[in-house]
Amino acid sequence: MSANLYDLIHQAAPAGAACIETPAGERLSYGDLHRQSARLANALRHMGVVKGDRIAVQVEKSPQAVLLLAASLRLGAAYLPLNPAYTFAELDYFFADAEPRVIVCDPGAQARIAALPSAAPAALLTLDGAGQGSLMAAAQNAGEDFETLACAPGDLAAIVYTSGTTGRSKGAMLTHANLATNAATLKEVWGFTAADTLLHALPIYHVHGLFVALNTALLAGARLLFLPRFDTQAVLEHLPRATRSEEHTSELQSH
Repeated sequence: MSANLYDLIHQAAPAGAACIETPAGERLSYGDLHRQSARLANALRHMGVVKGDRIAVQVEKSPQAVLLLAASLRLGAAYLPLNPAYTFAELDYFFADAEPRVIVCDPGAQARIAALPSAAPAALLTLDGAGQGSLMAAAQNAGEDFETLACAPGDLAAIVYTSGTTGRSKGAMLTHANLATNAATLKEVWGFTAADTLLHALPIYHVHGLFVALNTALLAGARLLFLPRFDTQAVLEHLPRATRSEEHTSELQSH
C-alpha cells in the first residue's frame, strides 16, 4: 500500500465536499483538488519532473499554491517552500544547494531569478497571488487523469530550510511518513473532523501554515477558509465561521 501523503488526503473526503473557500468567493471542492492537481502533475511531468526531483516554490499564498503542493506529492517530488521575503542572494544559495528541477515564482521576480547562476537549468514558471501565471497556463489543457505515484514511508516529500541562526541554512528533509504522522496525530489530538472549518490565516511557506494547519485539515476532510494573509479585521470577520468538533469539545469539557 502506498504511503504517499496525497493518497491519504484523497481518501479523507467525498469529491463534492468543500475544501477551500476564499474571501473573494473562490471555492474548490475535494474533487476540484484532485482534478486540478492532476492537471498540474501532468504538466510538470511533461516538463521532465520525476520522482525525487525538487520543486522550489516562492509565491504568494493562493489556492493554486495548494494545488501545486498536491501535484508535487502526487509526482513523488520534493516540495521546497521559500519565503517570498528571501533576497535573491539567499535564493541563489537555496537553488545551488537543492538543485530544483522546477522553480515557481511570482511574475515580478521572474527576470531576476532567471539571471541567478544557480537557477539554470531548472524550468522557471510563474504563479501570482491571484492564481495566474505560466504554471496554470501550462496546466490548462493537461489531462485530469493522473495516477498518484506510490511512495514508501521514507520517500522524500518536502525540504524546508532552517532559519540559519547558527550558520548557513540547512535543508531539513521531510518524508511522507513524517508529514502524514504529524498531521494524523494532530487531527486526533485536536479532534478535527470533516464537519469542521479551519480559518487559515498563516503563510504557506511556513511549517505551521503548510504542514500543520493545512495538512491536518486536509487529512480530516475539513473545510479551509483561506485568507491570503493575516489581517486582524478579516480574521474577526470570518472567525464565527470557524468551528471545533462538538464531539471533541464535549470530550474536553468532561475532563
